[in-house]
Amino acid sequence: MKVKLVKYTPEPERMVAVAARLCYSPVGGEQLFEDLDTEEANKLVRFVIKSGHLSTTEHIYFTFAVEGVSRALTHQLVRHRLASYNQQSQRYVKFRGNYEYIVPPTVKNNPRVAEKFDDFIKNIHSFYEELLDSGVEAEDARYILPNASETKIIVSMNGRELLHFFAIRCCNRAQWEIRELAVQMLRLVKTVCPVIFEKSGPNCLRGPCPEGKFSCDSPPKASDFDA
Repeated sequence: MKVKLVKYTPEPERMVAVAARLCYSPVGGEQLFEDLDTEEANKLVRFVIKSGHLSTTEHIYFTFAVEGVSRALTHQLVRHRLASYNQQSQRYVKFRGNYEYIVPPTVKNNPRVAEKFDDFIKNIHSFYEELLDSGVEAEDARYILPNASETKIIVSMNGRELLHFFAIRCCNRAQWEIRELAVQMLRLVKTVCPVIFEKSGPNCLRGPCPEGKFSCDSPPKASDFDA
């Protein structure tokens, strides 16, 4: 899996602080942006995050380039609706010699089934190429490609949606692959926006686990998500 933060709102925490201060200020946002110092901005950001006034974090955006993940992961990812996505097309891209796929750890670490898994995927790909060679369009040949198929996707989310995404997907009960993605994304945004995301992660970092009887036996620590 390869995840890169390719674009984000400049001075994101100052932007959030200005949005919060504007609600109570007689002057405009441009002047606030110039006058607000870093220490005051960080103090204000911590206050609005703790208070749950998260509309202010909707003014900042982060864009990630993601590679080496499965279609099983992206089927889950795009269910987060307050985001923008562009994914590599199986309709227009023909996967001939460059076909890649993701093997789950539970399969990879089980010698009894790992080889069968690989053989099965290779047989699917062989038939996929046969369909293409027979004149079947890629948009129809793709019907046989599995969820294991490797894909690439561009993801943009605002700060509020990222906070929600990390609360849900950094949880130990999240599916392993999307959890790995969420952890990598969280570590990346912490490098450019450490105050807003300093306590971000699964809900159990901030209070009781909401999973009830399904709670895990080994909840993560905040340091597990450090950049």
